[in-house]
Amino acid sequence: MAKGRQVRKVASPKAATRPEDEVLVDIVEVRDRAQDTLNRFRKPLMIAGGAVLALIIGVIAWKLYVNSQQKDAVEQMRQAERLFERDSFAVAMLTTLPGGFKGFPKIIEDFPGTPAANLANYYSGVCLLNLGKYEAAISYLKDFSAKGAIMPIMKNGALGDAYSELKDFAQAKSYYKKAVSGVKNDLLTPFYLKRLAMLAEMEKDYATAREHYQTLKDEYPSAPEGEDAEKYLIYFEGK
Repeated sequence: MAKGRQVRKVASPKAATRPEDEVLVDIVEVRDRAQDTLNRFRKPLMIAGGAVLALIIGVIAWKLYVNSQQKDAVEQMRQAERLFERDSFAVAMLTTLPGGFKGFPKIIEDFPGTPAANLANYYSGVCLLNLGKYEAAISYLKDFSAKGAIMPIMKNGALGDAYSELKDFAQAKSYYKKAVSGVKNDLLTPFYLKRLAMLAEMEKDYATAREHYQTLKDEYPSAPEGEDAEKYLIYFEGK
C-alpha cells in the first residue's frame, strides 16, 4: 500500500485494494441507508399516501357531483333561456318561473360551480343591462368566466356597454378594446369596433375615430359597420 494513501474501512481488508469491491460496498451502504430511511419514514409516507388518495377520491367525487348538478341545472335553466330569447328579461330574473323552473339568479345560487351557473352569470348581466340596472349587470358579468373564441368578446362588449351607460367612458373604452383585440369575429368585432369609433368621435379624437372606420372598411367590408364606414371617412376628412 502506498504511503499516505487513505483507504476507507470496510468489512474485508482485501476489499480496499480492488475498485470493483469498493463500488459494491458503496452500493450496499446506499441500500442499507435507503432501507433505514424508509423504515424511519414509513408511517409518515403511508399517511401522506393516504392523504393523496383521499384528495384524488375527493376530486373524483366532486366531478361526479358537479356533473349531476350540471344536468339538473341545464334542465332547470331552459325556461329562463326561452324567456331571454323572447326579451322577457325581468321574468327571467325572477326566483321562480312559470312551471316551477328557476330564474337565472336561482340557478347561480342552487348550482354553484357548474358550467350552467357560470353561464347564468352572463345571462343575468345581459338581462340587467337591458333593464337599465347597469351596476348590477357589471357585477354579474365580471363573475362570468368567459372561454372560447366568442364568449370573451360578448362579455367584454357587454361590460363596455354597461360602463358606457354609466358614462364611465374610460372603462367602456377599455372593455371595447378587449372585445376587439382577441380572436376576430366577422359579426361581433366590427360591432364593437364601431362602438370604439363612436366613443372617439364623442371625445373629439377624430384621428382615432377615422382609424377605426378605416379598419372597418378594409377588414370588414361585408359587415354592416364596414359598409357604412365610407360615409364616416368622408365626414372626417374635414375634421
